[in-house]
Amino acid sequence: MESVYAFFDQYYLLLFLLLFTVLLGFEVISKVPTVLHTPLMSGANAISGVVILGAILLIRQAAPDDYLTLGLGLLGIILGMVNVVDGFAVTERMLVLFRKNKKDG
Repeated sequence: MESVYAFFDQYYLLLFLLLFTVLLGFEVISKVPTVLHTPLMSGANAISGVVILGAILLIRQAAPDDYLTLGLGLLGIILGMVNVVDGFAVTERMLVLFRKNKKDG
């Protein structure tokens, strides 16, 4: 239990910052109008691309016998790629809704 207290004592500012950013992000995202969801999805795709790059760097710096780091890097790459591909698919489907029909023109 003492190690938990030492951890919180050492990283309390970073933990507070993490909690603050999660709450702020939730508040900002919940106030976004429906029209802006497509640009927001594109921004999320860019962030997922940064996550993928970070996971690749993590794997490159890991020792060959460090299976935990390699596994977490692989998981980061897989989840980031799923998010990017699905994000682009959803963005494309939403953009189709805004295109004019050829019959109307």
